[in-house]
Amino acid sequence: MRSMLAAITFALLAAASAAQAEKRVFIIANNADDYGVDRCLATGASCGAAVASAYCRSREYSGALSFRKVERDEITGAVPANSAACRGTCQDFVAIECTR
Repeated sequence: MRSMLAAITFALLAAASAAQAEKRVFIIANNADDYGVDRCLATGASCGAAVASAYCRSREYSGALSFRKVERDEITGAVPANSAACRGTCQDFVAIECTR
């Protein structure tokens, strides 16, 4: 009886672990492209959902959980907050959270 209870408990824990989806956040440049995609992603508007999902699928994820504009100080170590090298050409960034 104990071994059966242990087996059931193990099976439930394994199923719970498998059910927890793998997630990853991608930080991408928010380019002004004259199509409005940049505004949709940066503002979190519903028109950005299709773009965010397509981005995730292109990275072999099933879809996007969320997307939003990211401030430079939220990005750790990857992009200098006040870089003299930018000279006004630095872009804004968008975070897209993808799931498998």
